Amino acid sequence: MCDTCGCNVTDGNRHPVEAGGRHATTESGREAVSVLQNLLTENDHEAAHNREHFDRHGVLAINLMSSPGSGKTALLEATIERLGREFRIGVIEGDLETENDAARIRDKGVPAVQITTGTACHLDAHMVHSALHGMALDEIDILFIENVGNLVCPASFDLGQHRNVTLLSVTESDDKPAKYPVMFRAADLMLVTKSDLLAVLDDFDPARAEHYLRQLASGAPTLTLSARSGDNLESWFDWLRHEAVAQEERVAKGETGRPSAQPEGAQLHAHAHP
Repeated sequence: MCDTCGCNVTDGNRHPVEAGGRHATTESGREAVSVLQNLLTENDHEAAHNREHFDRHGVLAINLMSSPGSGKTALLEATIERLGREFRIGVIEGDLETENDAARIRDKGVPAVQITTGTACHLDAHMVHSALHGMALDEIDILFIENVGNLVCPASFDLGQHRNVTLLSVTESDDKPAKYPVMFRAADLMLVTKSDLLAVLDDFDPARAEHYLRQLASGAPTLTLSARSGDNLESWFDWLRHEAVAQEERVAKGETGRPSAQPEGAQLHAHAHP
């Protein structure tokens, strides 16, 4: 994991590598210098446990990823306002500090659990599992996990979600998919957000952003929308409805869903510096 971003050991996954933990030493008995593979294995085990919880309770879990300020929380607010009567929605919020975003969601009448990660620039499955103790999953149809704003690390960690949604704001450059391939290859849907600003930010081309996504051999659908103006939000809502039905069908068959992922994501993450 990144040696400089603070995510090498989080409060969620610290226990396996502390003194006495199962990965505190190497096979030779020496203290482990690199714990990446062991921690990812522990994370994936916990993620599978989380996914079993979601499936058992009939919950569709969606991981929202993006750089900071792309509009994840605003999109959730608009989604709650429009679909709050159609689906029972819950939210897990991830930020380094503060409960600001969780408070915004609770103001909409929706249960929200805040995870503050300290120096860690992503959520992990252990953090999400702990947060689930504060969620009544029997009372939730769709659980949104708003990951920490970061275009590198979150893509490498399975949380137990069924789908990944990656947001790209028009206030960013439209070549972000090319610059951050691990993140965008992990997307099951790419949302180009803040489309109401395209009139003044005409150097951003949604078609060019999709072109860069396709160059990654990704077939993920793309939508251009604005939570502020409401532009094309219905397409986003329709996608959620489709995924909710698909989750119901999987649960009825005893199956599960997994998000898109890049097999070498963890290895690339080891050398990435956001």
